[in-house]
Amino acid sequence: MTNTATTEHNLSGLKRQDFQKDINGEKTDLYILRNAKGMEVAVTNYGCALLSIMVPDKNGHYGNVILGHDSIEHVINSPEPFLSTIIGRYGNRIAKGKFTLYGEEHQLAINNGPNSLHGGPTGFHARVWDAVQPTPTTVIFNYTSADGEEGFPGKLEVEVTYRLEDEINALAIEYRATTDKATVVNLTNHGFFNLAGIANPTPTALDHIVTINADFYVPIDEVSIPTGEILKVEGTPMDFRTPHALGERIDDTFEQLKNGAGYDHCYVLNKGERGALELAATCLCPSSGRMMEVYTTEGGVQLYTGNWLNGFAGSHGATFPARSAVCFEAQCFPDTPNKAHFPSAVLLPGDEYQQITVYKFGIQGENE
Repeated sequence: MTNTATTEHNLSGLKRQDFQKDINGEKTDLYILRNAKGMEVAVTNYGCALLSIMVPDKNGHYGNVILGHDSIEHVINSPEPFLSTIIGRYGNRIAKGKFTLYGEEHQLAINNGPNSLHGGPTGFHARVWDAVQPTPTTVIFNYTSADGEEGFPGKLEVEVTYRLEDEINALAIEYRATTDKATVVNLTNHGFFNLAGIANPTPTALDHIVTINADFYVPIDEVSIPTGEILKVEGTPMDFRTPHALGERIDDTFEQLKNGAGYDHCYVLNKGERGALELAATCLCPSSGRMMEVYTTEGGVQLYTGNWLNGFAGSHGATFPARSAVCFEAQCFPDTPNKAHFPSAVLLPGDEYQQITVYKFGIQGENE
């Protein structure tokens, strides 16, 4: 493990000693990334959890715009185990925790009603990753997922790189994975964002104004499993092709919003070219003036409005009430292993899973 950048006197006020722990012979630590513009990101190698993203508001004041914790114990024991972590081996839900691949049925852990969610209770979010920080702007995480771990077939070698751009305030997340037998892979980051900045209590994210570059979305049933349909957003509260505040329609008497207890749906992105890094979504906080643009190579992005946050405490006494965050999780569609007509999430030996997602931060009107 290499940690080249100093963690002292960071903008987030986090202390390295609070993140150093030995877990079954694996050591956890704190990593601080800084770019030339003054943006700072704090992360730990337990679940690759993002702890803080410090960016300026319209008045130049820096604030933390992601929900996180201030010690490794709090990360491990978080009431929201997926809080701003890497998700795998399969992000989102798989119906009844079962799928069949090349004639062989695989049973996964059930951890979300009748379904498997986010790779199971000991998925990638709950693992200690090997970490190397070669530069002040980059940290590289590696993890080997054993054949059969959480029920998934194949030994999966995974590399995730967090990198700050120097010329712009942007966090790029690059994923790579290879397997020794056929498996399914759907990696993502479950960043919980609030562009007003976390606080006690963290303000609602329902005033955030969002656009999503998607004409279609994936509807879900009452246990949040895709029905198998791909429906138009047009004429529904699911339509973010033009800017809308998250709270504007979230409580409409619309079946999909009832099923998700708010927004918790995968959007089918309008892609110019499959696998191209393109703009998926934008998000603006009117009070702070902060903006975020989400770019991804993936075909889908899950919009989640923190519906199940319950007010638990996070970093430096901040609290996280329901709907105090918004997530944009770039991914394959949910339950793809059981939906043959969805774009495949299968990874074969000799092939490489690749994904890039970029979260770019700015101020409203700064480039106009």
